[in-house]
Amino acid sequence: MHPDEVATDVALAGRLLAAQFPQWAGLAIEPVLSRGTDNALYRLGSDMVVRLPRRRQRTAALAKERLWLPRLARHLPLAVPLPLANGTPGEGYPFEWSVYRWLAGTDATRQRVVDESAFATGLARFLAALQRIESDDGPEPGEHNVFRGEPLVRRDSATRSAIADLRDSIDVDAVTSVWEAALHAPAWEHPPVWVHGDLDSRNLLVERGRLSAVIDWGCLGVGDPACDVAVAWKVLSEEARRIFRVALSSDDATWARACGWALSQALGAMSYYTLETNPTLVLEARRWLAEVLKTPAATRRTGSSSSPR
Repeated sequence: MHPDEVATDVALAGRLLAAQFPQWAGLAIEPVLSRGTDNALYRLGSDMVVRLPRRRQRTAALAKERLWLPRLARHLPLAVPLPLANGTPGEGYPFEWSVYRWLAGTDATRQRVVDESAFATGLARFLAALQRIESDDGPEPGEHNVFRGEPLVRRDSATRSAIADLRDSIDVDAVTSVWEAALHAPAWEHPPVWVHGDLDSRNLLVERGRLSAVIDWGCLGVGDPACDVAVAWKVLSEEARRIFRVALSSDDATWARACGWALSQALGAMSYYTLETNPTLVLEARRWLAEVLKTPAATRRTGSSSSPR
């Protein structure tokens, strides 16, 4: 998936557990088929999961999660992963790694959602709760979270580069128009709020068709909430987007920037990954782009920024 990725497998996970957490060494281990871009996942027994970072640059994310997730969890209306143990390099594996509590559920694709209106409302309720949590000591956007939550304008160069790379497979004029409209939206002028940073159907879980958990917090940080509001184009239909926006009370400027975030992330994924290296994410990114391009121009116009929740 990445040129600098470290190889992992069930045998490695077993050796690490036997050496560092022998109390779990006898439990069954199996790979999680939904491949994470930052961590290789191995289910451990029935109620735990081993997360092995794929690249050195993403190891700091696990330390950040161990620090912040227990503090944030008590304020959130949905389940989040809670770390159980921290592993150290060994058995030929060079990074720190973690064992987390396993959360039941399946990826929140539209086919698995029973009531999309309730799903959209629940998602908005979760984001509103996350944004209300005191954020003074939270980590600002940086390499640790792939700069999620930074001002949208800082993504301009990378986004235009992706547009150029994809020029033979996308409508360059339409995509550029959406991007420039988002750039003209007023910037976030309020105190930074907590952001998950990587909300999409792979990181939202449903049980019995209902939203139940939010996983993979490696892009956690504080900043502009537009990067999280972008989930509206990633997982929701047009009608559900309207319900989500009303429930979240998203102002015009944040909504416009969020549309730009969805576009930028779609283009970034499509230009970096291929159907061979990460087919799931490439196909998802194509769908995000299609949803963004369906958005009426009037809803992308800039507007004033209201007070935060």
